[in-house]
Amino acid sequence: MSQTSMTVRLDNQQKAIFDELCSQFGMSANTAINIFVKAVIRCRKIPFTISADTESDIRERALNVFSKLRAEAENSNMPELTLEEINAEIDEVRRLKEKHHGVRGN
Repeated sequence: MSQTSMTVRLDNQQKAIFDELCSQFGMSANTAINIFVKAVIRCRKIPFTISADTESDIRERALNVFSKLRAEAENSNMPELTLEEINAEIDEVRRLKEKHHGVRGN
């Protein structure tokens, strides 16, 4: 069977990590890529799940965390949150939202 070359652009650090892991697996990066290609052809799909959280997923997780923290606070007689702690929680929710959207929102 004739072969062809394929060029892939990667971040230098990711490439180094990938090469090292492949070496630990006892194969070259080229072999690992060929295994991936064969799996895609055999399965006729990407052989692993690719997904992203939706805004409602993030909101649901945040509400679950908030509810859990609120229940813990009510049951443990914790002091009320300071303004600084509240702002830190708001900043974390904003960070998660930015990570989800890939841009800074206002």
